[in-house]
Amino acid sequence: MTQITAVNDFVVKFANVNGSGSASANELFAKAILRMGVPVSPRNIFPSNIQGLPTWYEVRVSEESHLGRRGGIDMMVAMNPQTWADDLAEIEPGGYLFYDSTRPVPPEQLRSDITVIGMPLTEIANAVYSDPRQRQLFKNIIYVGALSVLLDIEAQAIVDLFGEQYKGKEKLLASNVRALHLGRDFAQEHLQAPLPIRVRRADKVGQRIFVDGNSAAALGCVYGGATVAAWYPITPSSSVAEAFQSYCTKFREDKETGERSYAIVQAEDEIASIGMVVGAGWNGARAFTATSGPGVSLMTEFIGLAYFAEIPVTIVNVQRGGPSTGMPTRTQQADILACAYASHGDTKHVLLLPEDPRECFEHAAAALDLADRLQTPVFVMTDLDIGMNQRLCEPFAWEEGRSYDRGKIMTAEMLEAGRDFGRYKDVDGDGIPWRTLPGTHESKGAYFTRGTTRDAYARYSERGPDYVYNVERLLRKFATAADLVPAPVERAAAQATKLGVIYFGSTSPAMDEALQQLAAAGVHVDAMRLRAFPFPAAVRRFIAAHERVFVVEQNRDAQMRSLLVNELDADPARLVRVLHFDGTPITARFIAGAIQNALNRQPETSA
Repeated sequence: MTQITAVNDFVVKFANVNGSGSASANELFAKAILRMGVPVSPRNIFPSNIQGLPTWYEVRVSEESHLGRRGGIDMMVAMNPQTWADDLAEIEPGGYLFYDSTRPVPPEQLRSDITVIGMPLTEIANAVYSDPRQRQLFKNIIYVGALSVLLDIEAQAIVDLFGEQYKGKEKLLASNVRALHLGRDFAQEHLQAPLPIRVRRADKVGQRIFVDGNSAAALGCVYGGATVAAWYPITPSSSVAEAFQSYCTKFREDKETGERSYAIVQAEDEIASIGMVVGAGWNGARAFTATSGPGVSLMTEFIGLAYFAEIPVTIVNVQRGGPSTGMPTRTQQADILACAYASHGDTKHVLLLPEDPRECFEHAAAALDLADRLQTPVFVMTDLDIGMNQRLCEPFAWEEGRSYDRGKIMTAEMLEAGRDFGRYKDVDGDGIPWRTLPGTHESKGAYFTRGTTRDAYARYSERGPDYVYNVERLLRKFATAADLVPAPVERAAAQATKLGVIYFGSTSPAMDEALQQLAAAGVHVDAMRLRAFPFPAAVRRFIAAHERVFVVEQNRDAQMRSLLVNELDADPARLVRVLHFDGTPITARFIAGAIQNALNRQPETSA
């Protein structure tokens, strides 16, 4: 048997039981490697049900900073008998299995092509701790200690993390350090270490920060000037509102008077939450809600009202597996069409498509500007993979002195000067009318906000020409948005090619690596990462310049491809589906394999 040999380039997966306290221990493992200057990309795969069900935590270690899922597991830390067979099957040939050998495993339940490392974790914990809960919790730290020896992770990096976590709680600090050394001492005495896969100190992290997308989006809303948030709890978006509240407590409260300059409401349901946000936006506040697919479904009538009455609204949609309840704790990019055309009738909405936490921060702030500028709902389309998993990204940046773009707001001075005010009148040719805020003037600038048809001066009207004027103006406004939203990012292949690939959002890190793999195999592909809908003109040009364009997305129905065909009249024969939708984040191996299969004239690939 040939063992996998790698330094700073491998994947470890932990198989645990939900509610066992393993999550913090596994995160400790990932952060310790990060403290050694080696980039990591962890992903938590957890159940949406009660404790006792399987949970996994996958850590990609990559000195080259490949932050997407690679595919394949080099070392499995198998702590859950329920999933033993499946976990064992995931290990690459030549890989490693680490397990609790307190209860021996029959040879027929093992594999001959992997290295098996047993350690009596339960026996060690039971001998030292009498409390059942302590036995479980510290068993997790014991296996982290053992892994630190096997993989050559510096013990001091872990101890430093303990010190930060338990600052001022010396008793907890001491007990965790003790458990760590129980694992290290056993491994050093009884196990062959280090393994051929190991960590070596590097300097590859640089100034990058380690943060999850939901926290980043919440901070973006603070910097973007949001003063109102209304929400209803739903996985995986709840931590957006929770983080926003935490940041507001820090940045939006007067420390002397306790006065708050924000309002956060946990509503009775998603319908109420979007209604509050629409009301706040109409009143001139910058307001947002955070939700996921089922919440968007409930919100659509209010979203249509905001679109037609032209009220600024920002919606952070952290996508998950659907339809219906679907897979609440799995990731997908399956709300594209639902959000682009949310509500009945002819509607089109702005979508922003961040690739990482930094762009979650930037796009959340930009969404609030765009919502005001365009007087319309704007969606920030993240997903569970970005939102709930910590990822390395560039530090957030904010231009000093940056002002908010409030758009076309007619002031009392303008009204006094005799400016003609038609609430739904296009006076500048961009489809965007002027608006007034409540209380602008004591007698001028008032209008009736309605969800029914009206003329340019907001007067009720069912005349066909008035209706056509309004909906065509809304289309002009949408066309204007294409020049205001974040532009796509293009990457040219090393040599001229007629092949292109379009991708977006959380697919980005896996795509970066897949492009390298394809180039190494002699397949050269120009790439375009979409960052927003409506599509800027560059997207049409990119498609026209290539004979075949692969559209990579994480849903079953090729929703982004449909949007490209529908909105750009793109030739469907040019756009090749590459679809991944099992709820796990897409991998570089999958993308590269799918494109190569398609080029070999095999059927379009999906999974």
